[in-house]
Amino acid sequence: MDLGNLGLFKLMSRKMGWLTQRQQVLAQNIANADTPEFKGNDLKPFSFRDALSDSRRLQASVTNAAHLQGTRGAGGMDKEQRQKNPYETAPDGNNVILEEQMMKVGQNAMDYQTITNLYKKQVNMIRTAMRSGGG
Repeated sequence: MDLGNLGLFKLMSRKMGWLTQRQQVLAQNIANADTPEFKGNDLKPFSFRDALSDSRRLQASVTNAAHLQGTRGAGGMDKEQRQKNPYETAPDGNNVILEEQMMKVGQNAMDYQTITNLYKKQVNMIRTAMRSGGG
C-alpha cells in the first residue's frame, strides 16, 4: 500500500515540504542578519485551502432554501495583513530582526512536530486496521 497516494498523506507531505523550505529561508535570514542591505525573506503562508485546490472540488447540495451558502466573508484580511510590522530597518539597510526570526523558527519547528505526530498517528491507525482485518 502506497500511502503517498492517499489524499491526507499527500497533504501532510506537502506541508512538511513547505516547513522544510521555510526553515531554510529562515536560516538564511539569520545567517545574513549582519549583512548590509540584506532584506529578510519568508515563504507565502501555507494554506490548506490552496493545497486542496488542485484536488476535486465538492459542492454542497442545498436541501433547503433557508440554508446558508457559506460563512466566509469576502474581502477578509489575514492576521498577517492586519498586523503591522513593528520592526524597523537598520541604518545599514538590513531588516532582519533576530528575535523575530527565532520566533518564526520556533513556530516552524512546532508545526513540523505537529505534522510529524499526525503522520505517525495516521500510519498507526492504518496498521491497526490492517492487523484487525479491517472489520
